[in-house]
Amino acid sequence: MTALTLRLQDEVFAIDAESVREILDVVPISEVPNAKAFVGGLINVRGRIVPLADLRLLFGMDRPPPDVNTRIVVIEVDLDGEPTIVAILADRVLDVTEIEAATIEEAPKIGMRWRPEYVRGIGKRGDEFIIIPEMGRIFATGDAGTSVSQEGV
Repeated sequence: MTALTLRLQDEVFAIDAESVREILDVVPISEVPNAKAFVGGLINVRGRIVPLADLRLLFGMDRPPPDVNTRIVVIEVDLDGEPTIVAILADRVLDVTEIEAATIEEAPKIGMRWRPEYVRGIGKRGDEFIIIPEMGRIFATGDAGTSVSQEGV
């Protein structure tokens, strides 16, 4: 799997590189009143309104303010058979790397601080664990907020 790796707090996450559309510096975020905190903002990406999610909230992490390393990763996810453009915050974008399929294991059902259905697997690169989130499931579930669509959240 070719993946874009990014850091959220002390954890390294990997997103399928084919789903990444672009990486942006932090842009103005429009808060959405009464939206779930997880997908509580909208951004303008080249004239298109895109929902912005903060995976740190879903995974029970702290939310430090953006700094010089904070990036917005614009990705395409499949929601109900429709390709949908969404964006996620990253504390830091690391690199594009290969994660060998043989090193990817199913997420353990216990001992993790997040729900295993949000994790497609855990890969290894050297001595480092890399969490591979299930982006389609994260954005489609009611637990993460209401389903995300092109029109809003």
